[in-house]
Amino acid sequence: MKIVTWNVNSIRARLARVVEWLASERPHVALLQELKCVGEAFPHDAIGELGYNALVCGQKTYNGVAILSLSPIDELARALPGEDTDEEARYLEAFTAGVRVASVYVPQGQAVGTERFAYKLRFLDRLAAQARAMLASEEAFVIGGDLNVAPNAGDVFDAEALDGEVCFHPDERARFCRLMNLGLIDALAALHPEAGHFSYWDYRAGAWTKDQGLRIDHLLLSPQAADRLGASGVDRRPRGLEGCSDHAPVWCELDIG
Repeated sequence: MKIVTWNVNSIRARLARVVEWLASERPHVALLQELKCVGEAFPHDAIGELGYNALVCGQKTYNGVAILSLSPIDELARALPGEDTDEEARYLEAFTAGVRVASVYVPQGQAVGTERFAYKLRFLDRLAAQARAMLASEEAFVIGGDLNVAPNAGDVFDAEALDGEVCFHPDERARFCRLMNLGLIDALAALHPEAGHFSYWDYRAGAWTKDQGLRIDHLLLSPQAADRLGASGVDRRPRGLEGCSDHAPVWCELDIG
């Protein structure tokens, strides 16, 4: 079973590319982020014509996450616990196709030292708490999304220049490390530990053509899911097309009936 995570950077603006890719690759489950629309404006008809059920947690103009599946979807949560005043649409959890999945869009953080950066760190702490609770169930699960953290030097195009910047700051990387130390497995890094498997390239300064990317989109597996991991990768092809997102799909294949 193929599971993919993809920050689509506006589902309506990128709909043609999203539909094209889903029709070609046919992942069983797709975890989408940065929808930039409310649930009522999500293109249910276009996605449904491909055979997908869609669970959407949207927000006008900003954020928004979704879970698409070729199987029925049972919603488990549409907010990350731990901060009752947080109304941003950044977390959606469900059970589908024999596996528990969560689509997550971690805040980018804006700039080190700002309230948005502090919110990002708190969000990562809350995500770790949720992962700990999920691990206690001993279920197969996948947490996928744009986590806006490049965990290691090989996950950025210039580790020396970017060290201390947002998405590669030591405080963010430490929290990612704590998350992984709970017992999660990085589906891409587990099978492709070499450097340069980027998932994001800024639209500016020719980042795509220069391959100046970051690996900030992740599929994190529980041990029960990791035992069934057969393959993983980044599909760069959509990023090179006109009208594309600035992120590429990251995928894994699990042997789940």
